[in-house]
Amino acid sequence: MNLAQLTFDERGLIPAIVQDADNGEVLMLAWMNRGSLERTLEEGRTVFWSRSRQELWRKGETSGHIQHVEEIRVDCDADVLLVRVHQIGPACHTGERTCFFRTIPPRA
Repeated sequence: MNLAQLTFDERGLIPAIVQDADNGEVLMLAWMNRGSLERTLEEGRTVFWSRSRQELWRKGETSGHIQHVEEIRVDCDADVLLVRVHQIGPACHTGERTCFFRTIPPRA
């Protein structure tokens, strides 16, 4: 699969689910554009697109909590990425290991 086969949304973005390559834990969800995906592939570290700042950001640039990319998988519709990483430190900006640390209890 190559980048030309990916389906980016109307803003030029594609969701990237980040997963721990060692234990399968889902760490976070972020957005990539073509440029951030290309940089991720070149650098071997995750680079995302900040929708709020409208700029590229490297995971761990300020915190040191870097994600080394093991592989990138593409879903069957080519519109979602699964980025398997080796996480250094917590993935969440709150200091939690994963951004998915809260639960919604089922209704009784």
